[in-house]
Amino acid sequence: MSLVQAESPDPGLEVWKTIATEGHPTARHEAALVGFQNKLYLLGGRRINPVDVYDPKTNVWTANSETPMELHHFQGVVVEDAIYLMGAMTGPYPRETPLEKVVVYHPAEDRFDFVHSIPESRRRGGAGAVYHDGWIYLIGGITNGHVDGCRPWFDRYDPKTGVWEIMPDAPHMRDHFQAAVIGNRLYAAGGRVTSKRDNAVFSQTISKLDVYDFEIGEWLPAEQCPDLPTKRAGNSVVAIEGKLVVGGGESADQKPAHDQIEVFDPATKEWASWPSLVQGRHGTGLVRIGDSLFTASGSGNRGGGPELTTTERLVLTQ
Repeated sequence: MSLVQAESPDPGLEVWKTIATEGHPTARHEAALVGFQNKLYLLGGRRINPVDVYDPKTNVWTANSETPMELHHFQGVVVEDAIYLMGAMTGPYPRETPLEKVVVYHPAEDRFDFVHSIPESRRRGGAGAVYHDGWIYLIGGITNGHVDGCRPWFDRYDPKTGVWEIMPDAPHMRDHFQAAVIGNRLYAAGGRVTSKRDNAVFSQTISKLDVYDFEIGEWLPAEQCPDLPTKRAGNSVVAIEGKLVVGGGESADQKPAHDQIEVFDPATKEWASWPSLVQGRHGTGLVRIGDSLFTASGSGNRGGGPELTTTERLVLTQ
């Protein structure tokens, strides 16, 4: 797998720009940025925060209700008219606690629900989560905050019935990462093995992506999986037009959060560099709405700060 300084994926691709919005998102990190009905929803993060909503049509951020408790280190998943906060933890660093139940946010009602119980032996935070064919799939994660307990676990959860099924372990244990689905394949990208017990909070980043093929029901062998050109955790992942976009993150290699945007094309099996973020950040997300890719909030350095209130936009087409 090679990194190529490719042509822009679209002739209209420009550079990231910081938007002068009306209002701004609450400064936070280890939160989830989710696209729902053409708006950005920023949920969770350290401390108890409001759900902040950005409407690109009006360029306005507004604050909805606060989370019912501190919720962080999760990837938000949209299922029909709700957002599922999968793999969430609560509590302070370094011994955060995984949640006992699945938390759901209903945007139309600005309401949170605690729904189905998570099996005690599969509770963790900092995991990747995707929705595919009626199931939410949860990959990796860590059971004991930042202290230890990184896992290669792979599970699926039926949001309608609460059924929880254990799947074959992923090839690599990892936490602090995100995942996405392209076609019939799941891609787990970035992350690390966090172990404060071993004085290795940031250093054990993972280059190899894990790829699960839903059609054959197996993880692909390592030689068929790409390596992330810039190793980092706390990164954001989104699928755009059949390509995997990996952005931001943190690592032991540098104090500032990463600003790189690297894009994998499964058709060519090559990586391309897209324009870098204006401000490197981790602990947030990447969301496509219409012709633009957005990110907001997050932490500007490795670790807990500075927490950002900026919103960035990359125009994909003209």
